[in-house]
Amino acid sequence: MFDNLPRGTICIEDIEMGMTRSLEKRITDEDIEKFAEVSTDRNPVHLDEEYAQDTIFEGRIAHGMLTAGLISAVIGEQLPGHGTVYMGQTLKFLAPVRPGDLVYAEVKVIEIDLAKRRVKLDCHCAVDGKKVLVGEAMVLAPTRRFD
Repeated sequence: MFDNLPRGTICIEDIEMGMTRSLEKRITDEDIEKFAEVSTDRNPVHLDEEYAQDTIFEGRIAHGMLTAGLISAVIGEQLPGHGTVYMGQTLKFLAPVRPGDLVYAEVKVIEIDLAKRRVKLDCHCAVDGKKVLVGEAMVLAPTRRFD
């Protein structure tokens, strides 16, 4: 699904208030296993169904940061896109994401500081229309000018 995304760069000079970009990704067992390997987070709530059944989640869940990574993908590939530098991110996890869930990740421009090239983005992820993650990101957007 990632191959069909509009990719590239929106320079600070072209960013507008309210501009949004998004993606959808189905979270697979393989995604969770790869994230566990790369991050070294092998908490059994993500990897062991029997263990996870006895938790408050009553079953396996994806890593929260795997879901948050979809926000990073929208920022790094679409808005502002290539050349963007992350300055900060807040996250609040509202509900678990499970293997097989189709996650919708969206970012929306809520503040622009043209002089400093800073863009504040409202961010959220949802499954079946229900928000599972909310937050804000501050990024340094690329520019066409090199003063």
